[in-house]
Parts: sequence; C-alpha cells; structure tokens
Amino acid sequence: MTAIAMTHAPRWAPMVRTGSRPWPFLMADTESDLLTAVRRGDQSAWRALVERHEGAVAAVVVGMLGPGDEADDVGQETFIRFYRSLNSFRGDASLKTWLQKIATNLSLNALKRRKRGLRRFIDMDDADESAPQLQSDGAAQQTALGDVEMVRAAVAALADKHRPVVVLRMIEGYSTRETAAMLGIPEGTVLSRLSRALEQLKVLLAPAMQGDITGAGHVA
Repeated sequence: MTAIAMTHAPRWAPMVRTGSRPWPFLMADTESDLLTAVRRGDQSAWRALVERHEGAVAAVVVGMLGPGDEADDVGQETFIRFYRSLNSFRGDASLKTWLQKIATNLSLNALKRRKRGLRRFIDMDDADESAPQLQSDGAAQQTALGDVEMVRAAVAALADKHRPVVVLRMIEGYSTRETAAMLGIPEGTVLSRLSRALEQLKVLLAPAMQGDITGAGHVA
C-alpha cells in the first residue's frame, strides 16, 4: 500500500521555498545542521529542509484528503506552522514525525470542515451517498485506473475516522503506539479502526481483484 505515496513534488512545495541563492546543503547534512542554520535565518537551509521532507508531508495530506487544492493548502500550512514554532522543536521526535503530526492534525481539521460543509447542503441520512465510490466492474476499474489509483480511491472511500489510521499505520509505517499518539486516541481504538478499515478495503478492492483472477483465467 505504500505505492499510494506521491511520486512527484507537490504543487505547494515552491510556495514555502523562499530566496534565490544556490543550495549549499546536501542530503549528507544532518537535520541538526539544517535546523541550526534555519534558526540563524539561512533561507537556503530552509529550502533544503523542505525538499527533504515535502514527500513525507505530501504522503499524509494526499492520503487523508486526496490530491487537489485542499491538500496543497494543508501541505503549505504544515511547513508554515512548523516554521513559526521552530524554537519549540527540541528533537524529542524525528523531524519527519513532527512534521507528519502537524500534517495529520491539519488534515483532520480539514476533514471536519468538509463534514460541516456537507451538513449545510444535504441531509445527514444521505451523507454516505456522497462518499467516493469505486466502480463495481473490476475489469473496467483495471482499465481505467492503475493499481496505485485503485488503492488511492479505496482509501479515499473510507470513513474519515478510519482513513488517518490507515495512512499513518499502514502507509507511513508508524507503530500502533505512534499512530495513537499522533491522533490522540487510545491504542485499542487504533487497532479497532484499523481492523474495520482493512475489512472495508477488502470489500472495495474485491471487484478489481476478481477482475484480475478472471482475466488470468482467459490467458492461453
């Protein structure tokens, strides 16, 4: 399932990269070196830090919100929030974990805003009908979408409370304890939501998997 992570730089990345000087910081530089330079006001260090972690942030926001302007805005806001709170980062967790926790919280807020907006226009009894649905024809799905897009569509169809657990635990590879800490819920809740989400994913992906089996049976 890690294949649903973005394979290209998100559109919001240039918005949080500032300055025009060459980048002297290479991947070999430690995060401590970069953070020290950023705290001194070195914009080239900030750009290097963003480039190093923009993929990890994008994986969370796109996994939870889907691709689009909303995910771009949340990705940008993640780095802005981090920059503003730079002095409070003490390194107790890795920088990647810190950024993904910010991205997770902002994505959850965005999902709450979606739900509030939905309630203004439709009856809550019809809310399920507005959720993204996969096509029922597995063969048509396979033709229209690659494996990555099918998985992404299935994750997008999960309930809001289940999607973050799948993204953090299964896609980003955080432990149950880490996932619980990032979402602010008990570990048991993580496990129960993950179990329900995986069952739902099996149902959503079953037509595509059946299409693969059917197609294989016709190969001479």
